[in-house]
Amino acid sequence: MGALIALAACTGTASQPPAGSVAPATGGGAPDGSAVDVAGSVVVSGSSTVEPITALVAELFIERVSGDVSFDITGPGTSDGFERFCNGETDISDASRPIRDTEIESCTENGVTDVIELKVAIDGLSVITSVENTQVDCLTFADLYALLGPESQGFDNWTDAQPLAAELGSATTFADAPLDVTAPGEESGTFGSFVEIVIEQFNEDRGREATTRADYTASGNDNVIVEGIAGTPTSLGWVGYAFAKENESRVKLLQVDDGESGCVAPTPETIASNEYPISRDLFVYVNKAKVDTNPAVGAFVDFYLSDGLIGEVLEEVPYVPLAADAVAETQAAWRDKSVLGSGS
Repeated sequence: MGALIALAACTGTASQPPAGSVAPATGGGAPDGSAVDVAGSVVVSGSSTVEPITALVAELFIERVSGDVSFDITGPGTSDGFERFCNGETDISDASRPIRDTEIESCTENGVTDVIELKVAIDGLSVITSVENTQVDCLTFADLYALLGPESQGFDNWTDAQPLAAELGSATTFADAPLDVTAPGEESGTFGSFVEIVIEQFNEDRGREATTRADYTASGNDNVIVEGIAGTPTSLGWVGYAFAKENESRVKLLQVDDGESGCVAPTPETIASNEYPISRDLFVYVNKAKVDTNPAVGAFVDFYLSDGLIGEVLEEVPYVPLAADAVAETQAAWRDKSVLGSGS
């Protein structure tokens, strides 16, 4: 049986296989060389941030374990992925934020009652502009709220945000330049994480809705965001670290100051230590019922979480590996098939 990895349009990092057919490896087997008799299909949807990790794991699974398993992997966004997952349409959901209580309720209502949460990596949301923009190197949380929060609706020049930033305690001087924002849309976990980490604290203090401004070019496709940022000299937006890092010849990764630690650039070291203030965990969620009925799903997750595999993948997809104790917790959650709400 041939293998197919169907990737969403938002893929395209250097580490990912191209969309279309991927030839199965000859004599597929387990990493130790033993034969594995597993066939079937695995359907994954969700975060475009996590998609490159899962896609490369799938490619390696085909090469090393079994070419008789096909994969359908798409990245429309964390929220859209959870909708499909809770409808029973997918086996695994990639996510760049934890599943929400409302989504768990939706899963339960639709009969998806046993959900396994597995943390797989760490990401730093990277605030980016064009490499042509020499007028900004670091932005504070107050700056980001003034430029991107709900009160910045209608600001089309960086200087429009100056009074609001100053009111919030910022000493940054913005350039007199067009402000063109391209960033994730509401379907994206990258949007939700940015709102939760950066924007929400100001919204609560100012009695505003916990969201961003609405008048920008929004996309669930990280490549579209990178294109928009790279193509406009004084642009502003944010994406996951891997997409920013792999396009750093075209986009500039800004330092961020949360008001306590000073300006910190996103790097694997600062993200892993949480010194970089917009760091977040990345997950895959597994429908346990699909594991029980589809051997390919369990075999794939076994491979995904096998010793050293994620570290190998993250050398190609530049997110940050978990610490050893966090890896052990994830492996234990999978080994024990611990489902959310079980208390185990």
